[in-house]
Amino acid sequence: MLTRVARASLAVQSVFYVASGVNHFWHTNFYLHIMPDHYSHPLMLVRVSGVAEILGGLGLLVPVTRRFSAIGIAAMLVVFFDVHFFMLLHAARFPEVPAWVLWARIPLQFLLIGWALYFARQGEMRMVTRRS
Repeated sequence: MLTRVARASLAVQSVFYVASGVNHFWHTNFYLHIMPDHYSHPLMLVRVSGVAEILGGLGLLVPVTRRFSAIGIAAMLVVFFDVHFFMLLHAARFPEVPAWVLWARIPLQFLLIGWALYFARQGEMRMVTRRS
């Protein structure tokens, strides 16, 4: 059973990913702009990642899918490191993003991965408790 704080944290995380995913469709051009040059089919990737964020955020709210969704979100965030490093290496192409934001995204990404995996672990502990 999740504590009140954990439930609130889960709700905030869910809203964050659903809103981020929707943002991929509202501001598609921004996401296309930051997509690394070495990716084929950038529009498809922007759309797929938007859908993945929406589904992951919603999946966090359903106990049966929470662990899978949390692991999926963490994996997606690991993949997003490529975009963050691309932007750091080509900062001149992104003058609209302050340098400190480009750097701050790296440690923030680790925090977001940890936050997602916290709920993956919660789902795992619940499964172990049921088997006992």
